[in-house]
Amino acid sequence: MKHVAGAKNVYAWIVDTPSHAAVRPIEIWGLSPLERLRRSLRAAGVPDDQIHTGAAAAATAQDVQVILLRADYVFDERLIRALIEQKPTRDVVLVDPDNQTAVAAVTTRDQLDAILPFLLDAAEIPAGQSNSSNHIDYFEPAALVSAYSSALRKFDPPYLLRIRSEKLGQIENRIFGASYKGITDVVTKWIWPLPARAVTRLLARFHVRPNMVTGVSWVLVGAVTCLFVEGYFGLGLLCAWLMTFLDTVDGKLARVTFTSSRIGHVLDHGLDLVHPPFWYLAWGSGLSGSVSIDVIWADPTTSIIVGGYFIGRLLEGLFMLAFHMEIHSWRPVDSFFRTITARRNPNLILLTLGTFASRPDLGFWLVAVWTVCSLLFHTMRFGQAFVQRWYGQPIQTWQVSRTPA
Repeated sequence: MKHVAGAKNVYAWIVDTPSHAAVRPIEIWGLSPLERLRRSLRAAGVPDDQIHTGAAAAATAQDVQVILLRADYVFDERLIRALIEQKPTRDVVLVDPDNQTAVAAVTTRDQLDAILPFLLDAAEIPAGQSNSSNHIDYFEPAALVSAYSSALRKFDPPYLLRIRSEKLGQIENRIFGASYKGITDVVTKWIWPLPARAVTRLLARFHVRPNMVTGVSWVLVGAVTCLFVEGYFGLGLLCAWLMTFLDTVDGKLARVTFTSSRIGHVLDHGLDLVHPPFWYLAWGSGLSGSVSIDVIWADPTTSIIVGGYFIGRLLEGLFMLAFHMEIHSWRPVDSFFRTITARRNPNLILLTLGTFASRPDLGFWLVAVWTVCSLLFHTMRFGQAFVQRWYGQPIQTWQVSRTPA
């Protein structure tokens, strides 16, 4: 995720409240509350040497924008970024809607002494109101951040969670749920979440890096390709499904532990984009019993699947270029069709069914048919979007248009 503009000029102070002492031993997804806040601030672009905790930090905060965060809360990453984006012409205080206490603030050194007691003493303040005398604006999370997340393609109000040991499971589940994309395929959306959460929790506990998981996925992609070429479709599918599972885990692990990196993003998304056509070519090779590219391409089924994959990706890219959003996000029917469209996981379902029936060739043929059907659907929707814009109607995601005011 990109850094917030101006984050390098922000001074962050993690306020060590009396209630923080009770939650210091707690780890949330393998991280202490203090480390979670540090990583979230670093992810937003705040330099590490400008992130402090303790009373001495206040003395060094001269003539800079100051972000104050209570250490006994877990903040949605969008809240952190929104606070950094605030321009302190008026001071901003973030309020916990459950108990109307201040949990974070954006201020300058001049107002630091006036605002700090609210966070230290957890005093109740008039949430949602402006105080004209000291130029303070109070916001609850829903008023500070939009409930629609374009990055994850879903309607998801920002979370603000008071840390309690007895609610650790609920807190971790909420964080994990927030890391999941709202529009994705049927397997990722409804089959993988529970096992992925359990494996992600285990990996976080042992501080396994997401790039290590992605590395295993790369190895599995190579193994699957070789197995398909040799005609070992059952064993290849087993490795393929394991790879798709790890492909879900590595992204969630990166998000819940704030360990995303540029190289990890390239490795993960590059792998997602590149490997499917190689699997289809390998499957065609295994069916034909030949590794000759001329023999493989001579099969129209292989040509349709591989060619359809690239055409489908091109359509998605053109829709994004023309309308500045993903084609799957436009209307509810598009979001539903994303769950079953001819992408890797739905195609693997068809290949698996064919293999179980001892007809891997039939499974491959079904993938070709479904690829054509998916292309026709997306082409039709592309055309309908252009017609709607021609008549002056806006093209926007249905999730935004249905977001409550």
